Amino acid sequence: MSVLVASIGFGLISTSILAIAAVGFTLQFGVTNVFNLAYGSVMTGAAYAAYVANQFGVDIWVSMVLGGLFGAALSLLINRGLYTPFARHGLGLAGIIQVTLALGLILENGLQAIFGPSYHSYQMSQGPSFHFGSMVFTAVQVGIMGIALASMIGVHALLAHTKLGKAMRATAADAPLARSCGIRTEFVTDIAWLLSGLLCGIAGVILVMDLQSFTSTTGSNFLVPVLAAAVLGGIGQPYGAMLGALIIGMVSEVAAAVTLPQYKEVIAFVILLVVLLFRPRGILAEVASLKEVVA
Repeated sequence: MSVLVASIGFGLISTSILAIAAVGFTLQFGVTNVFNLAYGSVMTGAAYAAYVANQFGVDIWVSMVLGGLFGAALSLLINRGLYTPFARHGLGLAGIIQVTLALGLILENGLQAIFGPSYHSYQMSQGPSFHFGSMVFTAVQVGIMGIALASMIGVHALLAHTKLGKAMRATAADAPLARSCGIRTEFVTDIAWLLSGLLCGIAGVILVMDLQSFTSTTGSNFLVPVLAAAVLGGIGQPYGAMLGALIIGMVSEVAAAVTLPQYKEVIAFVILLVVLLFRPRGILAEVASLKEVVA
């Protein structure tokens, strides 16, 4: 029983990190229809940006914000400088996916060339421990869950209660129609990339804060659970990504507790395969049904 309770506690942490990453991924895809496989490498880049700031004595939580801003800026730069020009030249979804995959490899190897292949760690303390029933969390883990909760509330408030959120939903549903109705779709696309990159960067930093060490491949290795959560919930559906993160996070940790911890990514990959085989549009399929990715 104690192992099960501990695995549920770990599942809450995994769910928190996954939710931020998966919502960022699916928000960007929902608006732009770009299946960005460089997402994991951007997470790692943001983690290294926070690492550099932290090495200069910046507090880890401030470094996390800086990492998020780095992820936002890098994502916007990638879209404007690479993905948009390819799309304007008529490159289809399959071609764009190949471009994102190549970019991810370039970023990953570039980071390894700069920082080396060894592991790096932040200068931080895990803080005091907090007991919630039979579960024990460090102050950092409580902070991670709090950031995830605040991020999900913020995304919901943006999409449901602001003009920008409505414009993003309209652009995701039908960009040409939204443009003809006076919505500045290029501006909305830029905001989607910035918001996606911000969430991506924050997820990359808090992932490392939880793992306590990382290399240039850490974000790429985490991409499979992110994709599993996004696809399970319905690609392009933020609320589905939240639900998918909860399922993947909990199932992976509980299953790893009864098998081996290193099988967590394998379990997420198996779930992804099963979803693609039997329900490729995900649990919430309304938005996914409009997207070319399942065609």
